[in-house]
Amino acid sequence: MYCVRKVTEDLYWVGANDHRLTLFENCFPIPRGVSYNAYCLLDEKTALFDTVDWSACRQFLENLEYVLHGRPLDYLVVNHLEPDHAACIEEVLLRYPEVTIVSNEKAFLMMRQFGFAVDAHTCVEVKEGDTLCFGRHTITFVFAPMIHWPEAMVSFDLTDGVLFSADAFGTFGALDGKLFADEVDFDRDWLDDARRYLTNIVGKYGPHIQVLLGKAAGILDQIRYICPLHGPVWRDDLAYFIQKYDLWSRYEPETEGVLIIYASMYGNTEAAAQALAAKLCDKGMNRVAVYDVSSTHKSQLISETFKYSHVVLASVTYNLGIYPAIHDYLMDLKALNVQNRTFALIENGSWAVKSGDLMQEFLDGQLKRMTVLTERLSMASALSADKAGELEALADAILESMQQKAQEAGK
Repeated sequence: MYCVRKVTEDLYWVGANDHRLTLFENCFPIPRGVSYNAYCLLDEKTALFDTVDWSACRQFLENLEYVLHGRPLDYLVVNHLEPDHAACIEEVLLRYPEVTIVSNEKAFLMMRQFGFAVDAHTCVEVKEGDTLCFGRHTITFVFAPMIHWPEAMVSFDLTDGVLFSADAFGTFGALDGKLFADEVDFDRDWLDDARRYLTNIVGKYGPHIQVLLGKAAGILDQIRYICPLHGPVWRDDLAYFIQKYDLWSRYEPETEGVLIIYASMYGNTEAAAQALAAKLCDKGMNRVAVYDVSSTHKSQLISETFKYSHVVLASVTYNLGIYPAIHDYLMDLKALNVQNRTFALIENGSWAVKSGDLMQEFLDGQLKRMTVLTERLSMASALSADKAGELEALADAILESMQQKAQEAGK
């Protein structure tokens, strides 16, 4: 049975939802599932924008057949070759052998790498700025390399102002009937997944997102819909989500607040992290989030790091080094190009306390534009009463840093 929704008068969502997949890219937990979005335009010529993951192929094909209602499929526009969007290309070619495939040089190369028999069909290779007319609608193509694959491009319908944005502006989460962002409480139910998607999937490529946003700057007033390959379609308050992408891709904090990530073997370092959180709240800073690095998925920690301006790392010394899960988190920061945050450190150890110096060495030497506060809480085994002054000083230093940054920003 088909399951489609109308986007505009002649554009339909023909994608599918997936609640069976547990790890996106076999890396990232998706407890709320994920959507694979594809769109079919019914003009004088019909056009399909992208396909879906192989697991959702049957639903997608039923949707496409229903929307076409006996009409031939004239064009298949491929914006992105990642298999969760391109896996069904050959199934489309088998069912609609007269279709013309539209994409770019790198995308066609990848189609052949994946073994898709595209050379038996008519292929139109587009370049940056090329246009293609389907009748009433004219589409222009804008390259978006490394968002987040090198062949990625976006397509813009000049007639109705629809931006087919590929993986840009996507989110984790199945749609479950609610296609549009204005049909949900986005801040409450979707923003965290949107941030976690962007920061973990595309976060490394912030400068490339900025290039795409720069290209879009001249036509922002013409964009009326954003149709991503994952998550809700935007038709209202587009500036809200574009601003989020701008912040995240510039590595600017979304919120002035404190993220505390602790590694604790027997609860003593955790107790210090909780004591600091309480002290900050006592002093009026209640935008504080506390996570156990050992039981929180790294994608959540990365997302929260993009959200908050200040990060406290509380680590026990382990084998004369940084606790492994904290070290893994730091390596993820490096891999994803995270920058422009202020860090404070808590270290612990029953002998040879090394974790603080080693964390500072990593932050100073391996990451970009990071500030490490000089105040540090250093413990031997457990937080004792004689450390109350250090705890107080650390909380004050964090708050003073926040005030200073606010003044510099003119807030």
